[in-house]
Amino acid sequence: MRVALFTETYLPHVNGVVTHVKSLKDGLEQLGHEVLIVTADASARRHYVSDGVLHCPAHTSKRFYGYGVAMPLSTTRLKYVYQFRPDVIHIHNEFGIGLSGMMIAKVLRVALVYTLHTMYDEYIYYIAPQPLVPAATKFSHQYTKLFAKLAQEVTGPSKKCEEYFRKAGVYKPVNVIPNPVDLDMFDPGKIPEEKKNAFREKFGYQHGETVGLFVGRLGREKSVDLLLDYWKKTIRPEENIRLLVIGDGPCREELEEQAVRLGITDMVTFAGKVLHTDMPPYVGTCDFYITASTSDTDSISMLEGMAMGLPVLQIIDPLNEGQGRDGVNGYIFHDAKDMADKIRMLKTMPADRLSALRASARRSVQQSGAVNLAEYVLKVYNTALHKKRRSRLMVTPAFRVHLRKQNKGD
Repeated sequence: MRVALFTETYLPHVNGVVTHVKSLKDGLEQLGHEVLIVTADASARRHYVSDGVLHCPAHTSKRFYGYGVAMPLSTTRLKYVYQFRPDVIHIHNEFGIGLSGMMIAKVLRVALVYTLHTMYDEYIYYIAPQPLVPAATKFSHQYTKLFAKLAQEVTGPSKKCEEYFRKAGVYKPVNVIPNPVDLDMFDPGKIPEEKKNAFREKFGYQHGETVGLFVGRLGREKSVDLLLDYWKKTIRPEENIRLLVIGDGPCREELEEQAVRLGITDMVTFAGKVLHTDMPPYVGTCDFYITASTSDTDSISMLEGMAMGLPVLQIIDPLNEGQGRDGVNGYIFHDAKDMADKIRMLKTMPADRLSALRASARRSVQQSGAVNLAEYVLKVYNTALHKKRRSRLMVTPAFRVHLRKQNKGD
């Protein structure tokens, strides 16, 4: 099968969608399929293909974290995709490249699959001033509905996507396919103790200190500010419990100022941006993963923490029920006190129980590799192809009447 994956961002950028698309590409190719990545590239002056990636000229947008935004209409892009001759076009974003994929699928009459990765209600503030948020939210729902309507199949990494589709007025079945994680890359057995100790020394962590980890874009939707407030309210410096925050984003300076204002800089470290390839030792250095975000559909950073054997502390999120499971891969917390109680429970947990919990956390994501993802998605592709072929063969009732009249006339 020949598959064209349309994504607004791709390597060297790193985010959840990029990680998902890269894993899907790797898995499909390992199973013998051909893949073309179509992506926006602000550094490109013309369309060109390199290593299976079609780079499309784009303009840098500050509103979209400095990523490139490409024009949706391009005959050159259409030509390149036509020459690839895809059986399926799979859209992973809804902006210039996503629109382009939708239109090219229609022109070339190939099957279209659409994956919703982002709960856009949580991100509207990036592009719309507060008075326009209700109108922008309504438009966002209609926009999502358009993509879902034209696609033969829709997918999302969690049931939360299903709920978002319903809010947008989309009632077709949603294929829930969890996000992937590179189990070979995030393998606790590959991080020697001396490397862990070196990283702990780098951040000034002493022997016996317990370190929690959050990784992600530092934007309002990730609720790191709530995590800092909870830390101030419930964690005492003498408890030797630390928080390591990895990532960058529009709220980083604001969050660092908040930590200073709250007087918790001795307990919280902002490490800034870390390349994805360099991430495993950082994760392996920590003792648990923690998040207060309810905007994630299926956090890849959290899955990578689980793969590394970190128990996860996740704030209650009814729409993401089942990702974090009490006593299986971590614990759910409801408020500041509950968070602190769960952290202290992990800190004082007997070694044999903690070891079992860490092993269980890794087992909970062991079906999340690139090939597993590709196998799930291939089933969706085959269904989409079947629907597309059937739609081509269908003759409309009006046309049937027209044919009958012609036959009678003969």
